[in-house]
Amino acid sequence: MASGNDELWSVYEQAADMPFGAGQIAAVEQLIRQVDAKGDQELAFAARMLGTSAYTYGGEPAKSFVTFSWCLADYDRNPQPYHQQHVHTLLWHFKHMVNALLDFPEVPLERTYAVLDDMERRYREGGHSLQAVYKYRHLVARHRGADEETEEWYRKWVTAPRDELSDCAGCDPSGQVRHLAGTGQVEAAVAVAEPVLAGQLTCNEQPQGILTSLLVPYLRSGRRERARDAHRRAYRRLRGNLADLGSIGEHVEFCAVTGNESRGLEIVERHLDWLDRAPSPADAMSFAAAAALLLRRLDETGHGELTVHRQAYGERPAAELPVGALAEDLRQLAVDLAARFDSRNGTSSQSSWIGRRLAAEPIGEHLPLSPTARRRTAPASVAASVVPTMGEMPAGATVPPVPSPADIPAEATASELLELADQHWKTERYEHLRVLLRVLDERFGNGNGNGGGDGGGSDGAGDGDGGGSDAGRVLTPADEARWVELRAAELVVADDRLAAIELLRRATELYRQLADHRREWAVAGRLGVLLCHERDEAEGLPLVEAGLAYLTEHGDRAEVAGAQDRAALALAGLQRWPEALEAVELAAEAAADVDDPYLVARIGLRRAICLQAAGRREDARDAAARARDSYRTLAVPDRLAAACICHAQNLDNPTDVRDALDEALPFATGEAALHVRIGRGRASLALDRPADAVEDLVEAVAICAEQGIVDGSAFLRFELANAYRRAGRALDAAEVGEEAVRELDRLGHQGDADRCRHLLAGVYRELDEDQLALSLLDQLAENLDGPDNLGGRAQVLEEAGDLLYAQDRDALAAQRFASAATAYGLAGMSLDGSRARRREADAWHWAGEADAALVAVERAEAVLAALPAEAADEPAVIWESSMLSDSAARALIAAERPEEALRRVEGVPGRLRAIEAFGEALQVELLTGEVLLRLDRAVEAEPILRTVLGALPTGSPAVRRAAWLLAEALGQSGRGEEAEALRREHDLDTDG
Repeated sequence: MASGNDELWSVYEQAADMPFGAGQIAAVEQLIRQVDAKGDQELAFAARMLGTSAYTYGGEPAKSFVTFSWCLADYDRNPQPYHQQHVHTLLWHFKHMVNALLDFPEVPLERTYAVLDDMERRYREGGHSLQAVYKYRHLVARHRGADEETEEWYRKWVTAPRDELSDCAGCDPSGQVRHLAGTGQVEAAVAVAEPVLAGQLTCNEQPQGILTSLLVPYLRSGRRERARDAHRRAYRRLRGNLADLGSIGEHVEFCAVTGNESRGLEIVERHLDWLDRAPSPADAMSFAAAAALLLRRLDETGHGELTVHRQAYGERPAAELPVGALAEDLRQLAVDLAARFDSRNGTSSQSSWIGRRLAAEPIGEHLPLSPTARRRTAPASVAASVVPTMGEMPAGATVPPVPSPADIPAEATASELLELADQHWKTERYEHLRVLLRVLDERFGNGNGNGGGDGGGSDGAGDGDGGGSDAGRVLTPADEARWVELRAAELVVADDRLAAIELLRRATELYRQLADHRREWAVAGRLGVLLCHERDEAEGLPLVEAGLAYLTEHGDRAEVAGAQDRAALALAGLQRWPEALEAVELAAEAAADVDDPYLVARIGLRRAICLQAAGRREDARDAAARARDSYRTLAVPDRLAAACICHAQNLDNPTDVRDALDEALPFATGEAALHVRIGRGRASLALDRPADAVEDLVEAVAICAEQGIVDGSAFLRFELANAYRRAGRALDAAEVGEEAVRELDRLGHQGDADRCRHLLAGVYRELDEDQLALSLLDQLAENLDGPDNLGGRAQVLEEAGDLLYAQDRDALAAQRFASAATAYGLAGMSLDGSRARRREADAWHWAGEADAALVAVERAEAVLAALPAEAADEPAVIWESSMLSDSAARALIAAERPEEALRRVEGVPGRLRAIEAFGEALQVELLTGEVLLRLDRAVEAEPILRTVLGALPTGSPAVRRAAWLLAEALGQSGRGEEAEALRREHDLDTDG
């Protein structure tokens, strides 16, 4: 390596560390231009070798033909010593070339065969197995549709011995799976893959490659759950890399044949513009055919009105494309490309394959891809009508069965039916009320609750089958008024307030005409409550107050209690909780004098809710418990659920919360079910039972989706993602967290979206998706770039530095740590700022930048020096200053200043032991021994190192280092036999 080009070699190393993609390609191309200008042949060769990999995995394989050919010619024409370190990679690149040449129909097959022949010659001359050669001859034959030849090369491939030039332990079986699946041997395909998936796969193309190849075998062999998981795991790894466009097409097809057209449409839309820069015609053909299949299915299943958003590219503007028209365009593109390949190959293989793909039919029933996307077996309206069985209620309590219309005596008069319906309403049997009103409609009305059809108690003849009444079933004006009132009650239960308001206005007028003023003002009070809940206080509250005044003077105690309860309900709707509580207390007083347990229970529950809203949690808990006990006895399931929920919301112990909500669960429907599920989920998380929390939060998200609660769904997905993560289900956490971020961003909740991004960054690290994690952390740092968010910005910058440090991208890590330190300083978080500077120093040290490391140490010291004097004795400050001394010593050693390094760690182990940081003390003592050895002071180093070795826990990574240094100290002290014995004891003979 020429010293004059050290800077370019550093650029080469940085480019090699970059993730595959357009950024790395641009960096490599710039490097090649700079190297050629310098005339450094070794670096020119290395840069082009790097370029071949960058082009192959970055989505521009056509460019790899040039760099590969240049390197091969240079290797053959002018052999140099530096070529030898690249021989293995150069031979490996032959495989990339065969794949790439095959993917461009304008490249004659003769050229591909020539490369294969050259590959075989070089493998033979190098003494390598021909296993890889056979594999790629098999791939060419399969591409052409030469079945017998394909089978012949397959047999040679799988029986030849593997060696260091064979494809990795994931890629080789991936190809075998595709062959076996393509010949209908799906069980054999799965059997080949399963042992591979059980091991470690570290290739750039794995495990996403083998998981993608298993999609169809899993489906066709009935392993549907595995198919789902394979899709989810693989697509996550493919979606960010242009080079994987063809494989992404397989996932679009998977969505099309598993009933997941909605998710497939998202994938098509996300990658549609990639067709403009597809890695190869083969990739474009694969993706276009799969997308055409999916869009055709959408069009044929009645979703032709949907559009696909295509992003702008170059001079082409963004556009919204109808699915039907786009399906045809993509179909034609795939067919045309297949024809070009067949023309080159002299077969019809590619056209046949594309034809089968375009015509693919579903494989089995719908396969839900995530718990939150599952399909319900019954709509919410049906679920809400289910009444718990008698056995689910406490002993002695019974739930009257909901009658069927046939159970109601045909001779019952309208007045009798209305009286029974009124009783159902007062006892909160709303399903019973609904049935009675339907019977009234059928026998006496026209379906809208207006009596005999003319609004006035008609005595016209009728046959009793609806639309009229006979002479024996005349509707009185009083019956009509009550009927309208009860129909309004039914609409309130159904949450159709506006329609209920209109009926209550009519009922009020009917009672006024009848001079039944007690009923008039009771109904007017109900009208006022609804108006208050619709934020019409000006009309609503005076009605409630007038009704209360009238009934207080003229009504009985039950009517007074009801009027006070309505006042409380109206005031609660206006969020005037102190007044609502005062009113409900008066209602409870009046109800205590009434022999009506239903009225007492209803007011008791309202009182508990008002107490809770007023912040009197202990009183609310007791009131809710009494209401719960009442509803247990009365056997009113949905009200029992409401009382249990209120009771749970005022408990502190999460175990008690779950117990209370467990009782509510069988009876809760609609909004109550949502409260139960959320409460149980949060309680489970507090109890560190994340798996239980997942079950409840999944249900909560589904309820939100069914009821159209968009905001609630977004926030709950955030909580569900956290539960999944804590349950060790990182993949589920990632998918649900991504859904949450999209929704929270769309709804304008950036703060919550950013908190979810922070969660996702940690999940991505658990999934080894470090680049995604880094991108999120960088985005968070940008989002938090404000004076009120400096602490959060500093935290995510430090986390980004930690991620880069773990990847050995030390220079970049140092820059993030430095930025974090600056943000901590501006936020007034001095100790955190010192830590970030210390970590910056460590990163610069490992990046080989000793001077930069020492500058970072000085800055960290300045931060600590500015702390108040009394802070010096705090354990956290002692720990931080001690570890800074350790970092400073390492930087000084790298700067060839060992004497100063030794002074920096003097006394540090003692300070660390004083705060019980024993592990860190041993770390510093180990460094002390190393510095003494560097200073040729082995006699002083030996007892320190012996003490460290004896104190280190068995299995500690530092044990071998301590043993090696101690052996060195013994050797330098003339105690060679002891040194050798120590090396044998710790198996250090080959360590050097």
